Amino acid sequence: MNVLPRPSTIFLGAITALVAALLYSPLFVPIVSSFFTVNHGQVNWSQPSISAYRALAGNGEILTALRTTMVVGASTVVLSVVLGTLLALYHHGRRSGRALLQFIVFLPFLMPPVISGLALLIFFREIGLERSLVTVVIGHTVFVLAIVYRTVLTRLQALSRTLIEASYDLGASPWQTFWRVIAPNLASAMAGGAILAFALSFDETMITILVTGTQTTLPVRLWAMMRLGFSPDINALVALILMFTVLLCVLAARFLIPRQSE
Repeated sequence: MNVLPRPSTIFLGAITALVAALLYSPLFVPIVSSFFTVNHGQVNWSQPSISAYRALAGNGEILTALRTTMVVGASTVVLSVVLGTLLALYHHGRRSGRALLQFIVFLPFLMPPVISGLALLIFFREIGLERSLVTVVIGHTVFVLAIVYRTVLTRLQALSRTLIEASYDLGASPWQTFWRVIAPNLASAMAGGAILAFALSFDETMITILVTGTQTTLPVRLWAMMRLGFSPDINALVALILMFTVLLCVLAARFLIPRQSE
């Protein structure tokens, strides 16, 4: 028998719907504006066009900034996954210094980005390293390392030690055990951590502003354009980034959320 929802349930549902509408309805504005003309809040539905996307394809500055962002993001993912996995393995090995290790890894992520960026800027200046994409990649890696480290460590702690012990009992070397037992069990956690690391790197602005050189990433480029206003092709760019972000969220959920056996 169906039970009618209680007033409290209806009230909570209405509040949830209102919050969702306030959070996500602004996202549809650039998507609509990329296909239709919007003047003074009125949408001209009679003339759909992809001119904004054609203008985006010809905007060399934005595309260059986007390519730079992708290069920085990919480099950050590779470094953070390798370092995060190695640090997680060290922590899981029951060696000394684990508390200090976690403090060092999580501190840049928990501090305000402006503080992390200033610290990195001073450090690079003291060692004589010129600001460039290399310093941007280092800054992003320091920032997102905690995400990959924690994601991989959580999966390691959930891994049964009997699998590792059984591998050793069967005569496997430590490298064979890692490659054939540990790595396959960490693959989804590493992939999920990589997706989250790329998303954070793609969006990072404050640290990038402080440590970047002559080349600029997309968020910094958009930050600079805010003073003069955005052209219509930016609406097309935002629409494409939103679709890309949704895809990243789906992939992250696919790798990070364990599927229950039926």
